[in-house]
Amino acid sequence: MELTELGWDGWFAEQAGKMCGAVRRIARITAVDRGRYLVRDEQGEVPAELTGKFLYTAASTVDLPCVGDWVCVQYHDADTFASIHDVVPRRSFLRRKSPGKNIDFQMIAANIDVAFIVQSCHFDFNVRRLERYLVMVNEGHIEPVLLLTKTDLVSATELERMLAQIRGAGITARIITLSNETGEGVDQVREVVVPGKTYCLLGSSGVGKTTLINLLVGKAELETRAVSGTGEGRHTTTRRHLVVLDNGGLLIDMPGMRELGMLVRGILGAGEGLDNCFADIKALAASCRFADCSHTNEPGCAIRMAIENGELNPEHYQSYLKLKAESEFNEMSYVDKRKKDRAFGKFIHSVLKQTRK
Repeated sequence: MELTELGWDGWFAEQAGKMCGAVRRIARITAVDRGRYLVRDEQGEVPAELTGKFLYTAASTVDLPCVGDWVCVQYHDADTFASIHDVVPRRSFLRRKSPGKNIDFQMIAANIDVAFIVQSCHFDFNVRRLERYLVMVNEGHIEPVLLLTKTDLVSATELERMLAQIRGAGITARIITLSNETGEGVDQVREVVVPGKTYCLLGSSGVGKTTLINLLVGKAELETRAVSGTGEGRHTTTRRHLVVLDNGGLLIDMPGMRELGMLVRGILGAGEGLDNCFADIKALAASCRFADCSHTNEPGCAIRMAIENGELNPEHYQSYLKLKAESEFNEMSYVDKRKKDRAFGKFIHSVLKQTRK
């Protein structure tokens, strides 16, 4: 297998430059499990670990490799094990707020071309959650495609109502309706997947992601392999891993994520994902009479007028306000946290420097 078949192209080659040097090689992270990794290059897949220097210089967990990353590795023991020395800059990414009260990023996957956002028509359909997924995907510069599964469990009228809700929320992404029972829509998904491009599935547990992967891979049962110290696998459904499809496409599977705490600003600093997902609201706001319109009681407010005229769904607007407030709070908290972390790091460094004298 050539690196190009794993997604390597001229953009990554330009970013990598001379990062790897003469004795290191380029490989791609195909699985992550509790600090251990699997990497794959032209020769095959082997277990890998981070070097001590890499861990020491990493400023945060964002700098650590995730599934889909390209990395510089050095092979050992007759190419049966590798050490990871550096991460090639990412072209795209998925990230979210770390679970719990800590304000920090958690990298989910990297270098994805298309994200399939999966929702079940039967029990999981939720436009507000869909908007959250779209913010994540847009912020990471990934093309979204919406998959509505289990269409055989709802009536044609109910399905049309769901599609109208999505379009009514200003969502313009491509939608493919699927039935895992009849196979309807699977060929349309296959047409989207092309060799050398990387895809991922996002959605809650139970919406049919694993069944869809099995249909795309062409196997009766998805084979998963958790990473161990020896490279031997064991069955698991809770880790993120990259699967090579029969047609040459690359698919990153990941556990269901119902809770999507987000930091949709932070690194890019402009809230691109939020603006792209709610482009209709952004366009309306630009038409307000006053540039600093709060959209509450000012005369000439285009957003209030659109809501009153039935042109803008008020629930869609409330969702935007909620996500914007959450984003701004998390961004502020994250910046404060990083300042404290840096100050504490400088303090520890100064103490260690004094003790060495």
